[in-house]
Amino acid sequence: MDERVLKWITIMMSVLTVVVLIGLQGFPDLHAKAVMAAEQQEELKGGSLIATAAPAQIVKEDETLHAQLKIGLPAELKKEDVQIENDYVTQTVYIRFPGGTEDYFQKYKIRGSSDHIASLSYYKDGEDGVIALTLDKVYELSQKYRKGGLYLDFIDPHDIYDKVVVIDAGHGSRAAGAVKLGVSEKDIDLDILLQLKKLFDACPDNIGVYYTRTTDTNPTLDQRVQLANKADADIFISIHNNSSATGNFTQTSGTQVMYSESDDSELSSKKLAKICLNAVSKSFDSYNRGLLEGDSIYIIRTSKVPVALIEVGFMTNYDELDKLKSPKYQKKAAQGIYNAIMEAFEEGY
Repeated sequence: MDERVLKWITIMMSVLTVVVLIGLQGFPDLHAKAVMAAEQQEELKGGSLIATAAPAQIVKEDETLHAQLKIGLPAELKKEDVQIENDYVTQTVYIRFPGGTEDYFQKYKIRGSSDHIASLSYYKDGEDGVIALTLDKVYELSQKYRKGGLYLDFIDPHDIYDKVVVIDAGHGSRAAGAVKLGVSEKDIDLDILLQLKKLFDACPDNIGVYYTRTTDTNPTLDQRVQLANKADADIFISIHNNSSATGNFTQTSGTQVMYSESDDSELSSKKLAKICLNAVSKSFDSYNRGLLEGDSIYIIRTSKVPVALIEVGFMTNYDELDKLKSPKYQKKAAQGIYNAIMEAFEEGY
């Protein structure tokens, strides 16, 4: 074999060896991250996972309970001992009670219907037991406690409210979004949402409003859009803020709204986006930059309900950044979004 060929092969083998060694060094880190993620999931709500079971294996069908679910609990418990949290974002109901045992599923019975339950788990957190019911969609709960048992009814939000809205504040936690002059997009998005929440809290109309976050958390993109889908929301609004393509400060400013171009229904995402664009740019006193097709964005592409992603303003414009971090203009932006939602309802959404 030619000496030059041998030399080339030797060099390539050396390079390949280095690449493999580097890759192998990365595997422990990847494994550690996977283990960490699994541990975090198993330590849900501060507890350690004891058991997970298919609902049909645990829930004993009982037609006398109709749509109710009866969850067996220690007989000595009082109503105030039992804490219930309905986490709408993950569609999970947590039932915490003192005196939890390792063998809960063997010692206590769950009766009724498992139709609404996607998965069922039991955790131990110190002396407390925690039952986690992951549901197939968003439900409101009606609950009654009687000695030795908790009775739950799962109610479709549309059976309670005339209209249902899901509102998302973009980014959160370590996902800061755009950061300019020490100001994070995640904080502006949340501040606007909290101003909007005040408006809906004071709204006399029978509207059910669900928020993907009201604190500095970062739900996954799928959790955000699935909250809208599984609540069968009439409207899904996501609040964001814009920046220039380069990330540098420019003269570009204004409000822009993204929509789903694949939604061609009468009450479409595009029509909703146009309502939002006009209302927000008017209230926020910003330049109307028009609509933008948004199916490249996950929460827009996978939304099964009318969606509008509102880019309120440009953080890469000095004047607009000053407005965006101002409580006065955050209220104006929130008022614009509120006005848009109410107008959309008048249009039939």
